[in-house]
Amino acid sequence: MAQSFKISTTLPATAKRIYSAWLSGKEHAAFTGERARVDPKVGGRFTAFGDYIKGTNLELQPNKKIVQAWRTTEFPADGEDSRLEVTLERVDGGTKLTLTHSNIPDGQADSYKDGWKKFYFKPMKEYFGAKK
Repeated sequence: MAQSFKISTTLPATAKRIYSAWLSGKEHAAFTGERARVDPKVGGRFTAFGDYIKGTNLELQPNKKIVQAWRTTEFPADGEDSRLEVTLERVDGGTKLTLTHSNIPDGQADSYKDGWKKFYFKPMKEYFGAKK
């Protein structure tokens, strides 16, 4: 049975800045510390963390929402992609990023939930909080 979760963090940047960085291979790589390639349009393909993560942009609402078909090399070869929805909302202190990850293969949700916090939220706070 597929699993899902929803987590949020507040980042010290504008929604426009975060949206742009998420969809830029260069900046995505800069905030995660791993190679990324992104074709920033609906139907565009992406990879992150080398080729560990890959998928397709399903819906893009500039500076508000990114929806992606998302999978890792740990997904069963014949398994469906999961669905990743990232929403951005202005709040005091920056932007609230809410990540909803659904259709995750059974038994993998806790690992991905921890991974988002450790490999995305934490370095993104540092990256966007750094003086440029």
